[in-house]
Amino acid sequence: MHTTLSQDGAVLTLHFEDQSLRFHAIWLRDNAQDSETRAVGNGQRLIALRDIPKETHIIAASVAGEGVNVTFAPEGKQVVFSAEWLKAHAYDRPQNAVRGWLPEEISPWDAKLQASVPTGAFPRLVEGGTPFATWIDQVARFGFGKIEGGPVKEGALFDVVDLFGHVRETNYGEHFEVRTEVNPTNLAFTGLGLQAHTDNPYRDPVPTIQVLYCLESSAAGGENMVVDGFACARRLQAENPAYFDVLADHCARFEYAGEDGVCLTSRRPLIELAPDGELIGVRFNNRSLAAVTDVPFEKMDLWYAAYRRLGEIIDDPAMEVVFRLDPGEAFVVDNTRVLHARKAYSGAGKRWLQGCYADKDGLRSTRDALRRKALEAAE
Repeated sequence: MHTTLSQDGAVLTLHFEDQSLRFHAIWLRDNAQDSETRAVGNGQRLIALRDIPKETHIIAASVAGEGVNVTFAPEGKQVVFSAEWLKAHAYDRPQNAVRGWLPEEISPWDAKLQASVPTGAFPRLVEGGTPFATWIDQVARFGFGKIEGGPVKEGALFDVVDLFGHVRETNYGEHFEVRTEVNPTNLAFTGLGLQAHTDNPYRDPVPTIQVLYCLESSAAGGENMVVDGFACARRLQAENPAYFDVLADHCARFEYAGEDGVCLTSRRPLIELAPDGELIGVRFNNRSLAAVTDVPFEKMDLWYAAYRRLGEIIDDPAMEVVFRLDPGEAFVVDNTRVLHARKAYSGAGKRWLQGCYADKDGLRSTRDALRRKALEAAE
C-alpha cells in the first residue's frame, strides 16, 4: 500500500494491492477521527464545516503500518487514518445506474422463503446473545420475523417492542385491538379477508414497524400472509420498466378520515426511490388510496395499468408466505417494505390480536450495535 497526491493537494490516492481509491482533502479533513475533531466515546463532530478553511489541501501523506498519516494546510494539522476505515468508507466507486437497486444487506424473497421464515423463541430472544442477534439481523434483511412461545397476556406486544425500540403512539393509541366489531371504524376489525397492504400510508411519516401479537385464535381461517413489496416492485420492473417508472415518478394520495376529528393525508409514490435510485419504500393500500391527481393526463392510463399489474403481482400466491398465529405468537414487519394480509375467518370461535407501531431506526440501531460489538470482540 502506498499513497500519491494530486499536484494541488486536493486529492489523495490510496493504492492497495487490488484497487486504488481517491479521497478529497476536504472530505478527509471533515472525517478526521482525532480527539479535536470528534468526541471520544460517541464519535460526534466537535467542529462545524465553517471551522475548516475553504482552501484546505494536503501537503504530505505517508503510510505507517496500517495507518495513513496526512498533513493538512493551512492548519498544519496532522491526522492518522486507519487504512481499513478508509477502505470501508470509500466513495470512489462506480455509481449504481440501475433504478430500484438494493443494498447487499437486503434480500428480496418470494414464496420459497416459506420453509425458512425468520423465527425466534421469545424466551431466547429476551436473553439476548446469538439467538437474538441472528433473529434481528434476519428481520432487517427480510423485512419481517415471527416470534413463538411468548406469554399469553394483554400488552405482551410491548415486551416485543422492548427488544429493539419504542412504541409509536397514533390516533389508535399505544396499541389497537384486531377482532370482530359490530360497527368497525376500520375494515381490519371485521372478519373479511384483506388484500396485502402496508399500514397507514396516509401518515407522514408512515409507521415503519408494525407488531401483531395473538392472544386468541379459535376461529377457522384468518391465516396471516406477508409479501415482499421490494420483490414485487422489482418483478414489475423486469416485466415492464415503464410501469415501474410511472409508479416511482408520480405521487399517489392516501387518506383516512374514519374518526371524528381525524383527517390524515399523505402524498407519496407507490414505489419510492432515493435520489441515487435505491429502492427504499413501497406504499400499497387499496382501502386508503384517495383520488390520484398528481399524474399527468397523458400518463394516467399508464399509471392505472401499472397499479393494476402491481396489485396482480402482490396477489400472486408465488409471492406470499403464509402462517397462522397461535396464542403467544407474534410477527414483526417492516411497514415500509413488506405488505401483510389476512385470509377471511369465520364468525364462530374467537380471534383476537393486539397491534402496535414502532420505528425501524430502533431495530436497525439494535442490529448495528450488536454487529459492532461482535466485531470489537473479534479483534
